[in-house]
Amino acid sequence: MSDREPFRMQIKVRLYELDALGHLNHAVYHSYAEVARVEALERAAGGSTVLHDEHVSPVLLASSISYRREIRLGETVDVTCDAKFGTGKTFQMEQHIYKADGTLSAELAVTLGLMDLERRKLVDDPRGRFERAGYDLKLLSTSE
Repeated sequence: MSDREPFRMQIKVRLYELDALGHLNHAVYHSYAEVARVEALERAAGGSTVLHDEHVSPVLLASSISYRREIRLGETVDVTCDAKFGTGKTFQMEQHIYKADGTLSAELAVTLGLMDLERRKLVDDPRGRFERAGYDLKLLSTSE
């Protein structure tokens, strides 16, 4: 097990993100997770445009969420991302949303791939593609 922390970013809850019950709308949890995934990938790229130049892009294939504690207006949450690479054309990412006091608010498990945007097909070995494109996988995964 790694002693490194997963990628983490903060997001502040805005009024228009609430539902009729006065807490964060269920779909916004997914949006927060996506914002964090995009940010993590951008930081790991370190300015590299190789994947973009090759017309390859990350794509979300599946997402599941477990809600643990409500989030309310004005709260600031931390959203984490931790990629798990295996074999094949997909990889997993564990994401957590924490309240400011450290309370776990939601857990997400997502499946991603890298899509060839011209062929509209997943490419083999996403981990290898990220490495060859110059991505710092230590920013994406605590197991690297």
